[in-house]
Amino acid sequence: MTIDRVKQYQGEQHFAAAVTAELPGLYRFARSITTNQAEAEDLVGDTVVRAIERQAQYRGEASLRTWLHQILSHLAVDRARHHAHELSVEDVETLWRDQAYSVDAEAVVESAESAEELRDALVHLPQHYRSVIVLHDAEGWPASQIAAVLGISLPAAKQRLRRARMILVSALAHGRERRAANTSVPLSCWDAREQVSGYLDGDLDASARAALEVHLANCATCPPLFQALAGVRASLGALHDPDSVVPAELAGRVRAHLAGAQAPGEAPNGEETAQKD
Repeated sequence: MTIDRVKQYQGEQHFAAAVTAELPGLYRFARSITTNQAEAEDLVGDTVVRAIERQAQYRGEASLRTWLHQILSHLAVDRARHHAHELSVEDVETLWRDQAYSVDAEAVVESAESAEELRDALVHLPQHYRSVIVLHDAEGWPASQIAAVLGISLPAAKQRLRRARMILVSALAHGRERRAANTSVPLSCWDAREQVSGYLDGDLDASARAALEVHLANCATCPPLFQALAGVRASLGALHDPDSVVPAELAGRVRAHLAGAQAPGEAPNGEETAQKD
């Protein structure tokens, strides 16, 4: 085996080990944005195959974790473009613009505390929004890194996060919206609801934060929405399990893909076969 081939092989082994180390996070992400375990496993397997095919294109400008999540996200979007069960972003935002719109916060948060109900609600979000809220509120990724994964600007990533949180709460509400009259408050309900996401992330300045808190103290319908947003965000964070186990069958398929990526003439353990360079 030539020196160049040895270096190439060592690089392939390093890449395979690095991809394997990212499997739990990839699987957790896929499981959160797909409808079932089988679909998630297929998505992770396809991501590994695509990564192997494009290994030469990976230059290290972004972390391997970011690059792999970018591949998985693009594959998921391609598969989910025409799902009829997804809620309309425009319809949900129209609801939140209605000052009489609210939810039963206790019922919403109770639903979010059920992993099964939370996952079911998540798949009603359009894929672009689902990826953002899972990566940010469940996985703890900063908005700047999410923007890099999705190939969008930081303001666009923050806007998707705001909308995703609203859509998720409405999806969890299961039609239990309550309508009530509002008292006179400093902010309109829509102005307040637009700022709640920034409030949760600590992005508001002191004056905006104070105005929102006054609104929440006096409004009849916004406090339950705020409580639901905060509670659902906390429940999403609970989905992050660093000890999550990748299914054995999926791990075996990935190992087979990675082993198959080695050049002909080499055994899986790195030893040369009868074929010589």
